[in-house]
Amino acid sequence: MPATQKITNENALRDQDVPSRDPDHHDDDHHDDIVYPDAIPFVLVHLACFGAIWTGVTWEAVAIGLVFYFLRMWAITAGFHRYFAHKSYRTSRVGQFILAFLGQSSAQKGVIWWAAQHRHHHKYSDMPLDIHSPVQHGFFFSHVGWIFARKRGQADYSRCKDLTKYPELVWLDKLQNLPALVLAVAALWIAGWPGLVVGFFWSTVVLYHATFCINSLAHVHGKKRYITGDDSRNNWWLALLTMGEGWHNNHHYYQSSTKQGFRWYEIDLSYYVLKVLSWMGIVWGLRKPPANVVAGERPVPTVIVDRVAHELAATFSPERISSQIAEAWQQKPSLSDLRRRAAEAQKQASEYLAEIHLPEMPQIPSLEEFKRRAEERFAYTPSLDDIAERAY
Repeated sequence: MPATQKITNENALRDQDVPSRDPDHHDDDHHDDIVYPDAIPFVLVHLACFGAIWTGVTWEAVAIGLVFYFLRMWAITAGFHRYFAHKSYRTSRVGQFILAFLGQSSAQKGVIWWAAQHRHHHKYSDMPLDIHSPVQHGFFFSHVGWIFARKRGQADYSRCKDLTKYPELVWLDKLQNLPALVLAVAALWIAGWPGLVVGFFWSTVVLYHATFCINSLAHVHGKKRYITGDDSRNNWWLALLTMGEGWHNNHHYYQSSTKQGFRWYEIDLSYYVLKVLSWMGIVWGLRKPPANVVAGERPVPTVIVDRVAHELAATFSPERISSQIAEAWQQKPSLSDLRRRAAEAQKQASEYLAEIHLPEMPQIPSLEEFKRRAEERFAYTPSLDDIAERAY
């Protein structure tokens, strides 16, 4: 990606008094082969889970863990993701602060950092600059390895000027671990040491990896109902585990929808809770996908057509085509013969060159072949012909 396309605005960010770092920028100070300080809490939370060997496991602690898991999963999916990253519905200023506080109690860094990283992911989904793409970087890196890659952990806050205008969100984002610490103390107070280890640390680790499965598994396993230009997929059991986030292909196809389970049978618990809250007037403006979007009848954007066309063209072997061209060319007169004939008669040479016009050779895949292969490989979209023609 050309450097001119990188989105940075250091002066504006400095005025906002929030951290700034373009994740697309590569500094010599970035070393991805060491554990940098920001990754240490992540490691310590995992190690703390072994404390159950000494504290034991109680039913009370397990119950707390389940409540903490689903409360914070909802805060991540409905808050961090659908509200802060995509602005798919509205709430009050107090409501958004509560969403941010609950989301940060998951120990997944700050609300503005999270939204900036996610917006970056959508812009470069499954492309080389994607922060966590199993297509580009492998499954393990997309799931958890990126956390230890320093340049991947830096967020470009200029993507979130709609959030950095709120001083309380900037303050909370700076105190990334405060909400998690408050929740940990509450677990200790309610159920003692088992409450802290099992109720808080266990549920936090499970929450980590359930969330990370959307980065990794949801781009590897499942069904691709819509053409999105990436490998996002729908996965029903991930949707249950993450309260609706498993309908990932739906989401990448129409990102502004609050409801990610497009069909009636696609369970989306996060949306159901938001729907109830909308009846109470706590949230409003929830968005649903239009009928033509659900049916896959919306034309694919040009940039997606181009990406998918390149993918389709790559299914035809250039080596095989070039060998066929070489073989066909050998059956024609040599270049010296052509030159001699051209010297004898320009008209005769022109006619002969017309005979070997390559696009008319039967060995070259036809546009109809591209169209047939596109129909076999991709979900239906009105843009299939555009994709085939671009690939051709």
